[in-house]
Amino acid sequence: MSRSQFSYTRDQLITLSRMVIEHAVAKGATAADTEISEGVGQNVSVRQGEIETIEYNKDKGAGVTVYIGQRRGHASTSDLSESALKSAVEKALTIARYTAEDDAAGLPDADRLATDVPDLDLYHPWTLTVEEAAETARACEAAALAVDKRLTNSEGAGVSTHASHFIYANSLGFCNGYAGSRHGVSVAVIGEDKGAMQRDYWYSSARNPADLESAEAVGRVAGARTVRRLNGRKLDTRSCPVVFEAPIATGLIGNFVAAVSGGSLYRKSSFLLDSLGTEVFAPLVNIREVPFLPAGLGSAPFDSEGVACIERDIVRDGVVQGYFLSSYSARKLGMTTTGNAGGSHNLVVAPGELDLDGLLKKMGTGLLVTELLGQGANMVTGDYSRGAAGFWVENGEIQYPVEEITIAGNLKQMFKGIVAIGRDVERRGSKQVGSILIDRMTVAGN
Repeated sequence: MSRSQFSYTRDQLITLSRMVIEHAVAKGATAADTEISEGVGQNVSVRQGEIETIEYNKDKGAGVTVYIGQRRGHASTSDLSESALKSAVEKALTIARYTAEDDAAGLPDADRLATDVPDLDLYHPWTLTVEEAAETARACEAAALAVDKRLTNSEGAGVSTHASHFIYANSLGFCNGYAGSRHGVSVAVIGEDKGAMQRDYWYSSARNPADLESAEAVGRVAGARTVRRLNGRKLDTRSCPVVFEAPIATGLIGNFVAAVSGGSLYRKSSFLLDSLGTEVFAPLVNIREVPFLPAGLGSAPFDSEGVACIERDIVRDGVVQGYFLSSYSARKLGMTTTGNAGGSHNLVVAPGELDLDGLLKKMGTGLLVTELLGQGANMVTGDYSRGAAGFWVENGEIQYPVEEITIAGNLKQMFKGIVAIGRDVERRGSKQVGSILIDRMTVAGN
């Protein structure tokens, strides 16, 4: 996949964006912004060595937001012709005229807009034919199934490539954007033993295809993870320490982000209201937002409003140092934007000194959770209850796999009950964290 596969050049997107803003102002908008984007992608999957799906996507679109004083209107279109873009502007203006005033509505403060936009190494096209992608997927699946003869079936292996670029512009004079890419290799296989079946998977994801794990390595991990889950048992209900394996520990950080994001805070639908400056986590927890990591999956020079991103501490020694705010949510709270319209950017949780085996030894006896099911986190109360699977641990050693259990607690107590964070850092997303050991949760089983 190469830059030439984009139908529009960067300069063409800039020209269209400026035209949208000029037309909005000419038609009576007191302020306006727009984002015009284009994306191309390919996904090839194989199952049992045969190509199962070949998917292509080629998308383009524009969103237009206009303000008439404190009245806001928004419209979008997938047609980037000049007439369609002008029509979208006029539809947004019609909506704004019939919308109630909102004191928090409007563009960000001009002095918060990004003036320096560094190259963060986010764009690495992957020129890959369908057959090359299929061969890579076949190698991944074959490596997984070769791990053990009890691996009898496959849900398939896939290779995906995606690239996009955009321009964001507003009537304050901001007009900028960049290209990005994301590629992946994944596989899921099924094992069977004594009439019982289990599945597990693994994947690799990166902006640069050179940074992906090899297809064979991804397959071997998926196969090994499936085999170790065979012959799972249920547990009697109990209270015990729990280790969240790194890939799912990211979900706990995601729960925290949701609770201290502007929308939840100004709607008063968060269990962490007024938590700024308070100790929410155990003192060993430190979380930093690092938006400028080269090739980072959550990297960005500015947010979706053009506000410059900043590197900052989110949690220091367990104490909340900052929220995640857009201009709108910041105004609703009487605060200032943190450059997080559109979400957080590369949250890095400081790792401890122990690897996963070390965490299990520290825990002694308890549960290692490797899979979670369902959406059981209540952001208003903090109550947490999820279906789970994993392994029972005694004397720091895995004894046997467990399945059909539920883990429960309250996120407030869980955050403060963090005993250790591993150095086995998960790096395949925008939240980088090692496995997390929590002192006590309820495990419901038989």
